[in-house]
Amino acid sequence: MLLQLFLSFLKVGLFSVGGGYAAIPLIQNQIVNVHGLMTMAEFTDLITIAEMTPGPISINSATFVGTQLAGLPGALICTLGCILPAFILCLILAHFYYKYRNLSGVQTILASLRPAVVALISSAGLAILSLALFNADKSEIVLANFRPVEFCLFIGSLVALRKFKFNPIMVIFGSGIIGTLVYSIF
Repeated sequence: MLLQLFLSFLKVGLFSVGGGYAAIPLIQNQIVNVHGLMTMAEFTDLITIAEMTPGPISINSATFVGTQLAGLPGALICTLGCILPAFILCLILAHFYYKYRNLSGVQTILASLRPAVVALISSAGLAILSLALFNADKSEIVLANFRPVEFCLFIGSLVALRKFKFNPIMVIFGSGIIGTLVYSIF
């Protein structure tokens, strides 16, 4: 199992171009879809914890998934698998970037990667939003399963963050408190 986790997170680390949020759909695919090591609900809970924990979300996610599935050795193996490709790739790319950074082709390649990164982040966001609002994967949404409390918390959080520029940590804690109060009353 440890080898399988290492290879899965090695793939995630190798192919997650664009930062931590771009890695979320890749981690989900490896852990939930391909290997079936977690359910989507368990994975969403781990992503929530990884977002609240300081540090890069892809590394936090790898650490939490590894801990959940195989304890401390799993955490170390998953984190190493996630970090190793980026470390090696950064060393190689830094060498070539400093050597050829003034070429227009390099700038064109970097600019062409931006839309793919936006698509990956959007896909991860939609998967988590559909699970929160409908308790289902994107392909299994049923309007009868709509969750109005979660929708109101989402809209309220979005307004608090975008319009009023509230601190994201306070919005997370506030949403947790409001959700707990609402669900304890009903």
